[in-house]
Amino acid sequence: MSKIIIFWFLILVSFDDLYSKPDGYLKWDITKLADALKIDESGVKLYFSDGRRISFLIERRIVAEVINGKIAPHEGTGYDLIAPDGGKWEVRSISKSGVYFCPSYMVGSGRNFEEEGFLEKLNNIDGYIISDITAFPNVPYWILKKELVHQWWQKGVLGKRSKISRNKAIKLMK
Repeated sequence: MSKIIIFWFLILVSFDDLYSKPDGYLKWDITKLADALKIDESGVKLYFSDGRRISFLIERRIVAEVINGKIAPHEGTGYDLIAPDGGKWEVRSISKSGVYFCPSYMVGSGRNFEEEGFLEKLNNIDGYIISDITAFPNVPYWILKKELVHQWWQKGVLGKRSKISRNKAIKLMK
């Protein structure tokens, strides 16, 4: 009997280790989106779980529903959102391939990671608001202060280019 209890305890602990409690959720109605966009629901799921496509919408939902602030003045700014207190926040999405914390100009084919530029970015923002778009249509988000991300970097948890897998990100945000 005690072996069975220990077995179930280990399963529950393992499950809990994989998922952290988010700060909130951005919820979407797939049926209404499909009707409005004139595409089928599978197309909505595909489109809205692609970080390149949904990032602008996530930013606008977070600015309106989470921080009650405003969008950065232009796309080239080193942050995405401005909180009412003037705080600058970067919005990132966890996709199937993970999430990165360095500036966007360091991500992609032929682009190089530069630690100095990453640390400069980190010093110029208040933190990150990370959403897990793989969970669409109920997208959890976490609010991470820059100090936490800096600790992860110093401990070597973020790897050499500040990108981590989805599972690692979820586990770290616990």
